[in-house]
Amino acid sequence: MRTKNSTEEWVSIQKSKIWELSEENDKIMSVLKLSFHNLKSSLLKQCFGYCSMFKEDFKIERDKLIQLWMAQGLLHPSPGQSMQEMEDKGNEYFNILCQNSLFQDATKDEDGIITECKMHDLVHDLAKEVSKCESLMQDFNHVMEDNKTPEIRHVSRVPTSTLERMSELNIGGLRSLFLNDQISNTISSKLRALRVLDLEKADIEELPNSIGKLKHLRYLDVSYTKIKALPKSIGKLYNLQTLRMQSNKYLKKIPQEMQNLINLRHLYHDRKVEIPAGILGRLTSLRTLPYFTVRKEMGPGIGELGGLKQLKGQLSICNLEHVRDGEETKSALLVQKRNLCKLKFKWIGSGPTNYSSEKVLDGLQPHPNLQSLKIKSFMGAKLPSWMMSLENLKELRLVRCSNCEGVPTLGHLPNLRHLEIDGMSNLKRLGVEFYVYNDDAAASTSKQKRMIIFQALKTLDIGSCSELIEWMEAPMMCNGVKVYGNVFPCLEELSLCDCPKLRNAPSHFPCLTELKIYGMRNKMPIENIVSTPELTTLTTVRILGVKGLTCLPEGMLKKNKNLTSLWIRECDDLLVLLPMYLAVAHLFDYFL
Repeated sequence: MRTKNSTEEWVSIQKSKIWELSEENDKIMSVLKLSFHNLKSSLLKQCFGYCSMFKEDFKIERDKLIQLWMAQGLLHPSPGQSMQEMEDKGNEYFNILCQNSLFQDATKDEDGIITECKMHDLVHDLAKEVSKCESLMQDFNHVMEDNKTPEIRHVSRVPTSTLERMSELNIGGLRSLFLNDQISNTISSKLRALRVLDLEKADIEELPNSIGKLKHLRYLDVSYTKIKALPKSIGKLYNLQTLRMQSNKYLKKIPQEMQNLINLRHLYHDRKVEIPAGILGRLTSLRTLPYFTVRKEMGPGIGELGGLKQLKGQLSICNLEHVRDGEETKSALLVQKRNLCKLKFKWIGSGPTNYSSEKVLDGLQPHPNLQSLKIKSFMGAKLPSWMMSLENLKELRLVRCSNCEGVPTLGHLPNLRHLEIDGMSNLKRLGVEFYVYNDDAAASTSKQKRMIIFQALKTLDIGSCSELIEWMEAPMMCNGVKVYGNVFPCLEELSLCDCPKLRNAPSHFPCLTELKIYGMRNKMPIENIVSTPELTTLTTVRILGVKGLTCLPEGMLKKNKNLTSLWIRECDDLLVLLPMYLAVAHLFDYFL
């Protein structure tokens, strides 16, 4: 209703007879119908009706629903928006349905984007009502009684026996089939108009060869099945837009014929599924590709990513030890893929030299739009300088980069919210360079009187850095700009785990609520962090295996009035006076 702008429109709604209904459910259903009828686009109404294919109270995945709409041809661009992607139109429709309260129980990501939702029972009943002329769920008796060709276009959750009975009539007009059981050659050969075949969680071990006859098929899902191999005839599905085969532990390899699926936009598969060389390089319409595994010999080379200019979302590149040099990684053209928002780089085994690893990672420079980056088991000694230019980065995870001797300057990144440094066993020091770097040009043009460091960071996790000795305070000044006191202004969660040699830590964490410190041979880090008078926001403290800690820092309990959980274990030097803790009224969860 928020789209209603004129007085006349609102008066018309006010005078509606729905408000005269006595039964509450009738009134709610009528309000929902009013909301539905006020949807401006007939295609949008069809998109809503299509949701009846899902079970009641089913968690609907946003991307999957949009891909189903797309397969049905419901996402045509609006007049004047010929360049609009179908997926963008689907997102627009999805948001409108949410705004009209036709979707509920939304699951949102950190940026507030809805990723999943449900339909209320009454909303689902409405979806079934508006689609009843062309959709069939479970009951087929009314069709068989007339023995006439039905106008059914979409079938969901019917047993195989019912589907066999349907084949006695003309089922050539079916557009969607959601099936939980086997699909025979006889049935599949008749489904000539089928756009959607959803076999997710179906009890099947193979697909019939006749699937290649489904020339109009645009959506195929065989996730969570026991399928061991895809038939070669799948290469004849030239109109296929979405192929999902997730969580299928039996499927090891896809056929070479898949290189013919030039209209494929979304490919979902597990990391261990082998994709023969030459296939991905030809699928230039791909928007979704969760994994790319570099093979040692005859498998795909990383250069196959170069032609996939429309990739978006997230991508994990695995087995980077098989890449020969930096020039080869540059051919992937990641820096040109502006719609990739999440990247993971992973080495599995050892490569030729550490120097080669550095060149490889240098060549994987992403587009500045990147929002999330994870680097795992990198074997070089130095991380690339391009990391310091990722100003849109929100999440950075450096995991088991055991040869790295330092961390790039990250404090200036304005959007960085989450930082993890784990398993960097050669890291000895987090110094001034961790916060800021010298840039006289930037300093001369700066109009700020103060420099804010790690201005958006909410969580910081430093773990398993066995050689880390020193974590310095931020500098007082940098290029004439005041820094000290403007560090970690938003940090809420800090974890220091298994850094036994660490002997000091910063003391300015003005908003810290959760603190976890494990595996320390020195008590100074925890005393540095909590002793400052400014820290009054703690709610949770976890301490494990800190040597030399005889008592908690003075005043920590009393000044942190919101501290409700204190957990201490294996601190052998701690002298505990239990009544002291029990006397703190706000502390109700403790373990000593």
